Amino acid sequence: MSDTSEDPSRPVYARLPSDEAEAVAMQTELAGCVVVADDDRPVDTIAGLDIAYDKHSDAAVATAVVLRREDRAVLDSAVVRGVSDFPYIPGLLAFRELPLLLRAIEALAVTPDLYVCDGYGLTHPRRFGLACHLGVVLDAPAIGVAKNPPHLPVTAPGPRRGEWTAISAGEETVGCALRTQDGVKPVYVSVGHRCTLDTARELILELAPDYRIPEPIRAADQLGRRRLAEA
Repeated sequence: MSDTSEDPSRPVYARLPSDEAEAVAMQTELAGCVVVADDDRPVDTIAGLDIAYDKHSDAAVATAVVLRREDRAVLDSAVVRGVSDFPYIPGLLAFRELPLLLRAIEALAVTPDLYVCDGYGLTHPRRFGLACHLGVVLDAPAIGVAKNPPHLPVTAPGPRRGEWTAISAGEETVGCALRTQDGVKPVYVSVGHRCTLDTARELILELAPDYRIPEPIRAADQLGRRRLAEA
């Protein structure tokens, strides 16, 4: 396990925009780079990513936890502490969280086959949520799994595990509401990069055998909370 502190000498992974208008323009341009197609390589290892914020300061903890798909055993994890340099602006969360998340990913000894982000992918106002931004920057398969519904209309799926409903933007299907456990709130799944929605939905259901939240994100969230509590 790696634990990396803030280091200003480390390289910049993603150029931060100077203001909100530039950030929106960057998202709009980069949205054209998203690939909605399944990658040819098998998915044997999966990284869950999460960021936890200190309620009493500007500090944040970014976590990356790599699980083996076969048995969901933890293979590697990394923790990065730092301060987000971009302000909180709805729709522009990736610019706030991506730099720290990429540092956590770099600190991993195991390179995962796929990344699962706690956030949106294509179910974003400009079709470029955190999972898309991360996937395009790394040119790697990525999926977004959000706990709260997106800005788009959503019909609740049936009450049984595995039931789902499509989330559409106009005539385009951009995500789905997926029931991962009987009688619990759904999660909201969308493509980040280099996968299809069918594959994303089936994989997230597989990764959530016991809880609402898929295991990679759940493990990353728990690790981040522990480190914040220790600090």
